[in-house]
Amino acid sequence: MKRSICLILSLLLVFSLAACGTPKAGGTVVLSTTTSVNDSGLMDVLQPAFEKATGITLKILSQGSGQAIKTGTSGDCDVLLVHSKADEEKFVADGDGIKRIELMYNYFVVAGPKDDPAAIKGMESANDAFTKIKDSQSVFVSRGDESGTNKKELSIWKQIGYTPGQNDTWYLSAGKGMLDCLKIASEKKGYVLTDKATFLKAQSTLDLDILVQNAKELKNTYTLIAVNPEKHKGINNKGAQAFIDWMTGAEAKKLISEYGKKEFGESLFTLTEK
Repeated sequence: MKRSICLILSLLLVFSLAACGTPKAGGTVVLSTTTSVNDSGLMDVLQPAFEKATGITLKILSQGSGQAIKTGTSGDCDVLLVHSKADEEKFVADGDGIKRIELMYNYFVVAGPKDDPAAIKGMESANDAFTKIKDSQSVFVSRGDESGTNKKELSIWKQIGYTPGQNDTWYLSAGKGMLDCLKIASEKKGYVLTDKATFLKAQSTLDLDILVQNAKELKNTYTLIAVNPEKHKGINNKGAQAFIDWMTGAEAKKLISEYGKKEFGESLFTLTEK
């Protein structure tokens, strides 16, 4: 009789667990991501949804892409979400990361003062716009922080055969994140290269307009990379993979594709097609 009761109770427990679904993983995963993703407000939407779906606590380190990748190189995070392709490829080639997974993209834009002293509004080429800013010696605010945005900006100067220097009084290297640089550009009535998502999120506080957008040189791709646990001890590889799986799954894709539509009338990020 007792055996029968125990068997019935065991079966009830199994059915109860099955009804509740697979137990959630728990633990903590550390994400090192670029300020442009975090400052856009996207992670404010994704973080609670991920934690609810998986039971994993997500700790976010918001840095420029260069510093975010260095955090991965030192083994101080589990997974990256960054936008600096050459650095990402080196990170993986050096064995610090497992694989680049392109997730989404948007475009950098050139923002500037409403009176547009360099007369770049509506230009289709970022290279041509930078040339006009240089020739007019209009104030330009650079992040100067080795972020993906900073490296994109420097690549454009390089393409037009110019290297900004200390003697260029119109060129301000701030060494700060995107929001701070937007504020400085607004105060100084200068130009700035920014990701569109962060600009739109902050535009009500700025005296700036988007002057150049959708230029072919300014596509901005965001990539997921799990840090290699074989090279770095203490990495939560299971948590990192759970984050990647969720971010590339249906729930996250829906949240990403819809983010910004209600507030700005357009999605701030476009999913990369596979």
